[in-house]
Parts: sequence; C-alpha cells; structure tokens
Amino acid sequence: MTLLIRAEKKQQTRQALLDAALTLMADGQGFSAVSLREVTRQVGIVPAAFYRHFPDMDALGLALVEQVSSTFREAIRLVRRNELEQYGAIHASVRIFAEYVVAYRQHFLFLAREQYGGSAAVRQAINAMQRDFITDLEADLALSPRLSHLGPEDYEVLASLVVKTVFTTLPELINPHESHQPDSRSPAHQLEDKLRFILIGAKHWRGIKARTDGD
Repeated sequence: MTLLIRAEKKQQTRQALLDAALTLMADGQGFSAVSLREVTRQVGIVPAAFYRHFPDMDALGLALVEQVSSTFREAIRLVRRNELEQYGAIHASVRIFAEYVVAYRQHFLFLAREQYGGSAAVRQAINAMQRDFITDLEADLALSPRLSHLGPEDYEVLASLVVKTVFTTLPELINPHESHQPDSRSPAHQLEDKLRFILIGAKHWRGIKARTDGD
C-alpha cells in the first residue's frame, strides 16, 4: 500500500511539473525561456527533486509534446466523425476542432509556439507528431470515394496541406479575439474557407502522375 501511495504521489508531482510549465508559458514565455527553478518553485518543491521525474528540461518538454499529442488526437478523433470532404461537414469539423482548442488552450498554445521554438528536441518531436498526423490523414483520404481518382503521392500532398494549414492557424484559433478584425471573417471561418478550397480543389485535381505523364 505504501509503495502504491508513493507511486501515486510521484505521478501527481510529475503532472504538477508539466502543468506548471504550461502555466508559465501561458504568461508569454517560450519553453526555452522557462527555467527549472521557476517550474519547481511553481510546484513547491526544491530544484533537486525535479531530477526524480525528468533528467532535464528537454525531457519535460518531450513529455509535454506527448501529452499535447494525446489531446490533439482526441480532437482529431471527434473531427473524424464528420466526412471532411462533404461541403457541410467542413463547417462542423472546424467548429468541433476550434471548441477543443479553446477548451485545452494551454496545450495548443504550447504546440503553436514550440513548433518554431528554441528547443531543438521539442521542435523535432512536434515535427514528428505532425508527420504522424499527415500519415494518418493520408490513410483516411485514400478511403474516400470522392478522392478515388487520386494516387498515393496525391494523398500525401493533400494530407500535408490540410495538416500544415491547421497547424499554422493554431495561434489565431487560440486567441480569436486578438486576431479577428471587425471587417473580416473569424479565424475559424477562415480555416473553414482554406480547407474547403483545398478539398474542393482536390476533387478536380488530375493527380501528380497524370500531370507528369502529360508533361
């Protein structure tokens, strides 16, 4: 029983360290600017105790990427319930995703900032996560009857366009009131327009192989 309690307390402290880092970054700091001492002070433990949970700050950053990836995948799971290529479903899918971004703001704020951040280890992990999402979406697109005229290379290009468009729109979705101009559409509506443009274009795309053969 004592061992179980210790394990639970260790897990709670580990999670507290992750939450503390997210909280500090929510105040405007990038991950590379957050210090080990700031994180442990936020949790209320001595700096030396940090090393019982992570060997260094980069390891904490990688754990954050893993946690954020789970959050992102849950959002994607909800979106997959809608057929993305159908006209009306794009609106529903973007709305679901935008609501999830707002609900888990700190997670997506970390992702939006650190995909171009100062920690190489964290940046590489986010890039790997992005590639995984692209691979997953490729498989989904290949099952769509509306896109059956495309080939493997086309699915890769299309999936990359969709995923990278979503990633680059994250800052606006996280802070919609800051980025929204009175005379323009909201960030969610702009993302919807971009995805519709990409997917409708894909329906009329002859394919990379057809274009290459034609050349």
